[in-house]
Amino acid sequence: MTDKETILIVEDDLDLVETLRLTLEGGGYAVRAANDLETGLARADADRPDLILLDVMMPDSTEGFQFIWRLRQRPEEYFRKVPVIMLTAVTERTGLRFYPAGEGGGYPAGQPVPVQDFIDKPVDPDRLLERVSKALVAAWRKG
Repeated sequence: MTDKETILIVEDDLDLVETLRLTLEGGGYAVRAANDLETGLARADADRPDLILLDVMMPDSTEGFQFIWRLRQRPEEYFRKVPVIMLTAVTERTGLRFYPAGEGGGYPAGQPVPVQDFIDKPVDPDRLLERVSKALVAAWRKG
């Protein structure tokens, strides 16, 4: 067991998973990964990560949304509290946003998608570490 905070990456792009892993491990985090909805939910159950990075679009189109709704409906408090940051390339590809434009544009948990933040792809490594740290502090009252 490690004292490092654990981040679960649920993302089907294996190259991006490796890039995120290197960034997060360089930032002092332990990293686990899953490439689809079912594996991600199983890893969340087994590993109880401190934070989840979740891709919106995976093999079955909007699996990210299915993942978050199924996660948040579980009866244990952990599943309602664990911070989730969604990663999306939708804005880059279509101009559509799931959140307001501008700095810190994430919705509060539960409105309308129960996640703590959204990060556009391509992901800037420094920005990723900053947003992960902020979400961890807010969720678990650390720091």
